[in-house]
Amino acid sequence: MATQNLGKKTACVVGGTGFVASLLVKLLLQKGYAVNTTVRDPENKRKISHLIELQGLGDLKIFGADLTDELSFDAPIAGCDLVFHIATPVNFASQDPENDMIKPAIQGVHNVLKACVRAKTVKRVILTSSAAAVTINKLNGTGLVMDESKWTDVEFLSTEKPPTWGYPASKTLAEKAAWKFAEENNIDLITVIPTLMAGASLTPDVPSSIGLAMSLITGTEFLINALKGMQMLSGSISITHVEDVCRAHIFLAEKESASGRYICCGINSSVPELAKFLNKRYPQYKVPTDFGDFPSKAKLTLSSDKLIKEGFSFKYGIEDIYDQTVEYFKAKGLLQI
Repeated sequence: MATQNLGKKTACVVGGTGFVASLLVKLLLQKGYAVNTTVRDPENKRKISHLIELQGLGDLKIFGADLTDELSFDAPIAGCDLVFHIATPVNFASQDPENDMIKPAIQGVHNVLKACVRAKTVKRVILTSSAAAVTINKLNGTGLVMDESKWTDVEFLSTEKPPTWGYPASKTLAEKAAWKFAEENNIDLITVIPTLMAGASLTPDVPSSIGLAMSLITGTEFLINALKGMQMLSGSISITHVEDVCRAHIFLAEKESASGRYICCGINSSVPELAKFLNKRYPQYKVPTDFGDFPSKAKLTLSSDKLIKEGFSFKYGIEDIYDQTVEYFKAKGLLQI
């Protein structure tokens, strides 16, 4: 326990290789935390190269752990004050979402929380949920405002099975499972509910969420259709800078008065509204603005009022988000101009 006396807090970031998690690791190290992070395959040097690089910033230990293996989290969580559970199984092409995403997501939440109970040092757990756990419903019209009291309609998802239904179902059921377990085991749990994220990524590969956010600029037909599908299913195109999402995680972890769920949403838009903005700001990419009879108004907006009232302020608006993401794509050789 000597480390505690030095006033250095230890945080565990579960699922460290990802877009959000790797930036969160970086920000925690910069704030002076000692960080343990888990990866599925610590032997895969390419996949963890960006984490190895971050070890130059401070005390970062990389552990092998798998969401389906309960005991694999004991070592990385031992002695930690805070645990950030970010990892989630994603497989949009899955023919069997129940076994590929839903069961492992719930099992992963239980395995991480059980390890937190056994560690006896964890003061608070911060779980990354998703706007997909809040916004999906059968309501019609526009102008709906979604806050933390709202939950995605899982019955609608599992009976109608719209495309990619497994992901929102898994995020909703995993978050509900986390709340149930936390209440039964007296865990101080906070859930952060981010939207689609953009900004630069530390990961070797470009995260799929950035590809989606950039689809109108890159002109990738498949992803533009996915973006339209997202608006139809989730009710809006809401985007947040990844750094604001990570800052919100740390802010809520450290803020004593924080409790419950927090939506973290930078901007609310729709495909046609976003296209208009991008077309005007980056004329060189000739972003299409005619979407025929596709709804130009989003069905709903996500409100971050609770997070802002807690004292958090967003750093990045839509201009910054896209300026930085365009630069990142250029640096990756994915945009020519």
